[in-house]
Amino acid sequence: MSDLISYQFDDGIATLTLSNGKVNAISPDVIAAFNAALDRAEQDKAIVIITGQPGILSGGYDLKVMTSGPQNAVKLVAAGSTLARRMLAHPFPIIVACGGHAVAKGAFILLSADYRIGVEGAFSIGLNEVQIGMTMHHVGIELARDRLRKSAFHRSVINGEMFDPQGAVDAGFLDKVVPAEQLLASAQAVAQQMKKINMTAHKNTKLKVRKALLETLDKAIELDQQQLV
Repeated sequence: MSDLISYQFDDGIATLTLSNGKVNAISPDVIAAFNAALDRAEQDKAIVIITGQPGILSGGYDLKVMTSGPQNAVKLVAAGSTLARRMLAHPFPIIVACGGHAVAKGAFILLSADYRIGVEGAFSIGLNEVQIGMTMHHVGIELARDRLRKSAFHRSVINGEMFDPQGAVDAGFLDKVVPAEQLLASAQAVAQQMKKINMTAHKNTKLKVRKALLETLDKAIELDQQQLV
Protein backbone atom coordinates (compact mmCIF):
# COMPACT_ATOMS: atom_id res chain seq x y z
CA MET A 1 0.00 0.00 0.00
CA SER A 2 2.55 2.59 1.19
CA ASP A 3 5.67 2.78 3.31
CA LEU A 4 3.91 5.45 5.37
CA ILE A 5 0.68 3.55 6.05
CA SER A 6 0.57 -0.22 5.84
CA TYR A 7 -2.77 -1.90 5.06
CA GLN A 8 -3.66 -5.29 6.42
CA PHE A 9 -7.08 -6.79 5.65
CA ASP A 10 -8.29 -9.83 7.52
CA ASP A 11 -11.75 -11.16 8.38
CA GLY A 12 -13.59 -7.95 7.47
CA ILE A 13 -11.17 -5.70 9.42
CA ALA A 14 -8.65 -3.33 7.81
CA THR A 15 -5.72 -2.34 10.04
CA LEU A 16 -3.96 0.87 8.96
CA THR A 17 -0.56 1.30 10.63
CA LEU A 18 1.03 4.75 10.46
CA SER A 19 4.83 4.73 10.24
CA ASN A 20 6.61 8.00 9.49
CA GLY A 21 9.75 8.48 11.56
CA LYS A 22 10.05 8.78 15.32
CA VAL A 23 6.90 10.86 15.90
CA ASN A 24 4.72 9.67 12.98
CA ALA A 25 4.55 13.21 11.62
CA ILE A 26 1.50 13.94 9.47
CA SER A 27 2.83 15.17 6.11
CA PRO A 28 1.09 15.68 2.74
CA ASP A 29 2.33 12.22 1.68
CA VAL A 30 0.93 10.64 4.87
CA ILE A 31 -2.48 12.25 4.23
CA ALA A 32 -2.46 10.99 0.63
CA ALA A 33 -1.62 7.49 1.89
CA PHE A 34 -4.38 7.77 4.54
CA ASN A 35 -6.96 8.65 1.90
CA ALA A 36 -5.82 5.80 -0.36
CA ALA A 37 -6.07 3.37 2.56
CA LEU A 38 -9.58 4.59 3.43
CA ASP A 39 -10.57 4.21 -0.24
CA ARG A 40 -9.39 0.60 -0.13
CA ALA A 41 -11.10 -0.08 3.20
CA GLU A 42 -14.35 1.27 1.77
CA GLN A 43 -14.04 -1.07 -1.23
CA ASP A 44 -13.34 -3.95 1.17
CA LYS A 45 -16.41 -2.90 3.26
CA ALA A 46 -14.07 -3.16 6.23
CA ILE A 47 -14.24 -1.97 9.80
CA VAL A 48 -11.11 0.17 10.18
CA ILE A 49 -8.49 0.08 12.93
CA ILE A 50 -5.94 2.92 12.82
CA THR A 51 -2.76 2.55 14.88
CA GLY A 52 0.81 3.82 15.07
CA GLN A 53 3.92 2.35 16.62
CA PRO A 54 4.42 1.38 20.30
CA GLY A 55 4.62 4.58 22.33
CA ILE A 56 3.08 6.96 19.79
CA LEU A 57 0.11 7.45 17.50
CA SER A 58 1.35 10.79 16.11
CA GLY A 59 3.07 13.94 17.31
CA GLY A 60 1.12 16.09 14.85
CA TYR A 61 1.75 17.84 11.55
CA ASP A 62 5.20 17.67 9.98
CA LEU A 63 6.90 20.80 11.34
CA LYS A 64 9.31 20.95 8.38
CA VAL A 65 6.27 21.50 6.13
CA MET A 66 4.52 23.81 8.61
CA THR A 67 7.57 26.11 8.83
CA SER A 68 8.45 26.03 5.11
CA GLY A 69 6.04 28.85 4.26
CA PRO A 70 2.47 30.01 4.95
CA GLN A 71 1.05 28.48 1.74
CA ASN A 72 2.48 25.05 2.54
CA ALA A 73 1.15 25.24 6.10
CA VAL A 74 -2.33 26.27 4.87
CA LYS A 75 -2.44 23.44 2.34
CA LEU A 76 -1.34 20.82 4.88
CA VAL A 77 -3.86 21.96 7.51
CA ALA A 78 -6.65 22.04 4.90
CA ALA A 79 -5.78 18.50 3.77
CA GLY A 80 -5.69 17.32 7.39
CA SER A 81 -9.03 18.99 8.15
CA THR A 82 -10.60 17.38 5.08
CA LEU A 83 -9.27 14.00 6.25
CA ALA A 84 -10.83 14.52 9.70
CA ARG A 85 -14.16 15.35 8.08
CA ARG A 86 -13.90 12.26 5.89
CA MET A 87 -13.21 10.05 8.91
CA LEU A 88 -16.25 11.45 10.73
CA ALA A 89 -18.47 10.57 7.74
CA HIS A 90 -16.82 7.24 6.87
CA PRO A 91 -19.53 4.64 6.07
CA PHE A 92 -17.95 1.94 8.29
CA PRO A 93 -16.78 2.16 11.91
CA ILE A 94 -13.32 3.60 12.59
CA ILE A 95 -11.47 2.48 15.73
CA VAL A 96 -8.18 4.07 16.81
CA ALA A 97 -5.70 1.98 18.79
CA CYS A 98 -3.44 4.65 20.31
CA GLY A 99 -0.23 3.06 21.59
CA GLY A 100 1.04 6.11 23.51
CA HIS A 101 1.36 9.83 22.80
CA ALA A 102 -1.20 11.61 20.59
CA VAL A 103 -0.42 15.29 20.21
CA ALA A 104 -2.02 18.04 18.09
CA LYS A 105 -3.11 16.38 14.80
CA GLY A 106 -2.49 13.02 16.54
CA ALA A 107 -5.16 13.96 19.07
CA PHE A 108 -7.46 15.20 16.29
CA ILE A 109 -7.27 11.72 14.73
CA LEU A 110 -8.72 10.45 18.02
CA LEU A 111 -11.48 13.08 17.87
CA SER A 112 -12.37 11.98 14.31
CA ALA A 113 -12.94 8.30 15.13
CA ASP A 114 -15.91 6.27 16.37
CA TYR A 115 -14.08 4.40 19.17
CA ARG A 116 -10.69 5.17 20.74
CA ILE A 117 -8.49 2.91 22.88
CA GLY A 118 -5.34 4.12 24.63
CA VAL A 119 -2.70 2.42 26.75
CA GLU A 120 -1.57 2.77 30.34
CA GLY A 121 1.65 4.70 30.88
CA ALA A 122 3.28 8.11 31.11
CA PHE A 123 1.88 9.37 27.81
CA SER A 124 0.60 12.81 26.78
CA ILE A 125 -2.61 13.25 24.82
CA GLY A 126 -3.99 16.60 23.80
CA LEU A 127 -3.79 19.80 21.79
CA ASN A 128 -0.55 21.70 22.39
CA GLU A 129 -0.99 24.31 19.66
CA VAL A 130 -0.97 27.34 21.99
CA GLN A 131 2.09 25.94 23.78
CA ILE A 132 4.08 26.03 20.53
CA GLY A 133 2.83 29.44 19.37
CA MET A 134 0.04 28.39 17.01
CA THR A 135 -3.41 29.98 17.17
CA MET A 136 -5.91 27.13 16.99
CA HIS A 137 -7.58 26.81 13.59
CA HIS A 138 -11.38 26.91 13.21
CA VAL A 139 -11.70 23.23 12.32
CA GLY A 140 -9.71 22.26 15.42
CA ILE A 141 -11.90 24.41 17.66
CA GLU A 142 -15.16 23.01 16.24
CA LEU A 143 -14.00 19.40 16.32
CA ALA A 144 -12.83 19.75 19.92
CA ARG A 145 -16.03 21.60 20.88
CA ASP A 146 -18.14 18.73 19.56
CA ARG A 147 -16.12 15.75 20.84
CA LEU A 148 -14.60 16.88 24.17
CA ARG A 149 -16.41 17.16 27.47
CA LYS A 150 -17.41 20.74 28.13
CA SER A 151 -15.25 20.91 31.27
CA ALA A 152 -12.16 19.89 29.28
CA PHE A 153 -12.77 21.90 26.10
CA HIS A 154 -11.46 25.28 27.28
CA ARG A 155 -8.62 23.72 29.27
CA SER A 156 -7.55 21.79 26.18
CA VAL A 157 -7.98 24.33 23.38
CA ILE A 158 -7.23 27.63 25.15
CA ASN A 159 -4.76 26.48 27.83
CA GLY A 160 -3.03 23.74 25.82
CA GLU A 161 -3.42 21.34 28.75
CA MET A 162 -2.13 17.83 28.06
CA PHE A 163 -3.75 14.75 29.60
CA ASP A 164 -2.45 11.39 30.72
CA PRO A 165 -4.35 8.42 29.24
CA GLN A 166 -6.90 8.20 32.07
CA GLY A 167 -7.39 11.96 32.01
CA ALA A 168 -7.85 11.68 28.24
CA VAL A 169 -10.80 9.32 28.85
CA ASP A 170 -12.36 11.87 31.21
CA ALA A 171 -11.73 14.69 28.71
CA GLY A 172 -13.21 12.81 25.74
CA PHE A 173 -10.11 11.96 23.68
CA LEU A 174 -10.29 8.24 24.53
CA ASP A 175 -13.06 5.76 25.33
CA LYS A 176 -10.96 3.32 27.32
CA VAL A 177 -7.41 2.52 28.44
CA VAL A 178 -5.83 -0.94 28.48
CA PRO A 179 -2.35 -2.35 29.23
CA ALA A 180 -0.06 -1.84 26.21
CA GLU A 181 0.22 -5.56 25.49
CA GLN A 182 -3.58 -5.77 25.16
CA LEU A 183 -4.01 -2.82 22.77
CA LEU A 184 -4.43 -4.58 19.43
CA ALA A 185 -6.39 -7.48 20.91
CA SER A 186 -8.76 -4.94 22.51
CA ALA A 187 -9.17 -3.11 19.20
CA GLN A 188 -9.87 -6.40 17.44
CA ALA A 189 -12.48 -7.27 20.08
CA VAL A 190 -14.23 -3.92 19.55
CA ALA A 191 -14.14 -4.48 15.78
CA GLN A 192 -15.67 -7.96 16.19
CA GLN A 193 -18.42 -6.46 18.37
CA MET A 194 -19.07 -3.79 15.73
CA LYS A 195 -19.58 -6.47 13.08
CA LYS A 196 -22.92 -7.12 14.77
CA ILE A 197 -24.31 -3.74 13.79
CA ASN A 198 -26.08 -3.11 10.49
CA MET A 199 -23.66 -1.05 8.43
CA THR A 200 -26.31 0.80 6.43
CA ALA A 201 -28.01 1.84 9.67
CA HIS A 202 -24.59 2.75 11.12
CA LYS A 203 -23.74 4.97 8.14
CA ASN A 204 -27.15 6.66 7.99
CA THR A 205 -27.29 7.25 11.74
CA LYS A 206 -23.71 8.57 11.81
CA LEU A 207 -24.55 11.10 9.09
CA LYS A 208 -27.71 12.18 10.94
CA VAL A 209 -25.95 12.53 14.29
CA ARG A 210 -23.01 14.43 12.79
CA LYS A 211 -24.93 16.49 10.21
CA ALA A 212 -24.52 19.80 12.08
CA LEU A 213 -20.87 19.08 12.88
CA LEU A 214 -20.03 18.18 9.26
CA GLU A 215 -21.72 21.36 7.99
CA THR A 216 -19.83 23.40 10.61
CA LEU A 217 -16.54 21.79 9.57
CA ASP A 218 -17.19 22.56 5.89
CA LYS A 219 -17.56 26.26 6.79
CA ALA A 220 -14.55 26.09 9.12
CA ILE A 221 -12.33 24.58 6.41
CA GLU A 222 -13.22 27.55 4.16
CA LEU A 223 -12.64 30.06 6.96
CA ASP A 224 -9.22 28.60 7.76
CA GLN A 225 -8.15 28.86 4.15
CA GLN A 226 -9.35 32.49 3.92
CA GLN A 227 -7.77 33.58 7.19
CA LEU A 228 -4.44 31.84 6.78
CA VAL A 229 -3.72 32.98 3.23
